[in-house]
Amino acid sequence: MTLGPAWLALCIALAIHVADEALTDFLSVYNPAVRAIRARFSFLPLPTFTFPVWLGGLIAVTVLLFALSPAAFRGEPAMRPAAYVFGLVMAGNGLLHLGGSIYMRKAMPGVYSAPVILAAAVYLLAMVR
Repeated sequence: MTLGPAWLALCIALAIHVADEALTDFLSVYNPAVRAIRARFSFLPLPTFTFPVWLGGLIAVTVLLFALSPAAFRGEPAMRPAAYVFGLVMAGNGLLHLGGSIYMRKAMPGVYSAPVILAAAVYLLAMVR
């Protein structure tokens, strides 16, 4: 069975998630958290971002992932490990948004689309098996 529909679903979920984060001021939470982590663990190379650089990078990555969709539909062998990585990273992302919101006891930026990205990631991981 082809990975195409599941790959495309996760790409769409990622695009929705990027919009969700951008519209809910994700960097106002992310950048201070990174600064606090680096103050405590200076060996961690965690970056902070300006909005244009952050959004431009996410758009570029999302476009690249969409561009790989034809290879996923053709069943190219290299797409299997790529699907594992993409699915695992996005599942982790969704879980971090949900877990962070539970921990902070408020809806964190990106949490509204986190269930969508988590469901799409699980779908892709199920299809790659």
